[in-house]
Amino acid sequence: MDLVRWLPGLTHRDCAAARLQATDGARSVQGQPFYWRDVAAPDARLRVLVVGGLHGDEMSASSLAMRWLALADAHPAGVHWRFLPVLNPDGMFRPAPQRTNARGVDLNRNFPTPNWTRESRIYWEQRARKDPRRYPGPTPLSEPESRFLHAEMARFQPQLIVSLHAPYGLLDFDGPAMAPPRRIGRLHLDPLGIYPGSLGHYGGVHRGMPVVTIELPSATQPPAKAEADTMWADLLTWVRAHWPATAAPSPAPVPDPVPSPDPATEPSTAPPPEDLPWTDPMLDTSLPPENTPR
Repeated sequence: MDLVRWLPGLTHRDCAAARLQATDGARSVQGQPFYWRDVAAPDARLRVLVVGGLHGDEMSASSLAMRWLALADAHPAGVHWRFLPVLNPDGMFRPAPQRTNARGVDLNRNFPTPNWTRESRIYWEQRARKDPRRYPGPTPLSEPESRFLHAEMARFQPQLIVSLHAPYGLLDFDGPAMAPPRRIGRLHLDPLGIYPGSLGHYGGVHRGMPVVTIELPSATQPPAKAEADTMWADLLTWVRAHWPATAAPSPAPVPDPVPSPDPATEPSTAPPPEDLPWTDPMLDTSLPPENTPR
C-alpha cells in the first residue's frame, strides 16, 4: 500500500520498506482492507499494539506509526510489536479527510465500555451537544473498523496499547495501577479522564490493557525525524522500566464482539433514540460542552 498520497512526511521508499500486509477478510465500510505489520524480536517478552489513524483526519498519527515501524524493524528491543497504522481508511483516504468513518461514526466512541447504551447517548447529547464528529454509533462495535480492532485485541492479547492521535499536544494514560509515562518527547502527561466507548476506557480501564495515548501537536504535520526518534526512545525507556525481562502476565481475555445491526438495514448515522433517560448520577452533566481530544 502506497500511503505517500495521504500521509505527510512519507516517501515511496518508506512505504515499500514498511512491507505492510493487507487483511484477508476484514474490510472497512467501503470495502478497503486494513494494513498491518508484525515486528517481533526473537526474545520478545512483551506484546505491544500500536494503533494510528483511528480518526481519519489525524494523518500525522499514522505517519508517526510508520516511522516507529521502521525503528522497530531495525531494533525491536525485546518486544513483539503489531502496527496498525491506519484504522480508519475510509475517513483518511478522501479528498478531505474526516474524523469519522464512512457512516459518520467516531470509532473512538464505539467500543463496548460498561453501560455503553446509556452513557454514550448521555455523553453525546449533553457533553458533545450532538456534535456529528463524535457520534458514537447505534450500538457498541457497530462498525467494521472497531470490530476489527476489537478482534485484534482478542487475537494478539497486547500487554500494552499505544494509541496515536492529534492535535492536542499531550500525553494520556488509562489502565491498571502503574506509573504512567510522565513525558514522551516534548509531550507531557495531562490526564483527560475517560469517555464512554473510547479505546482508553475499554482497553485500559475495563480490560486492564494499559493504553498510552499520544496526542501530537499537529494533525497534518508529523514530528520531525529527530523528535520522532526521541519519542520512540522515551517510550522504550518507560517500557523497560515497567516490564522486566521475564514475561509480563497476560490481561483478561477480550470477550466476543457484541452483536451489531446489519449495515444494510440500519445505517449507523441514525440519531440515538430520544426516549432514553438523560440524567445519570455517575456523569457530571454540569460540565461545559466537550472539546477535548481523543
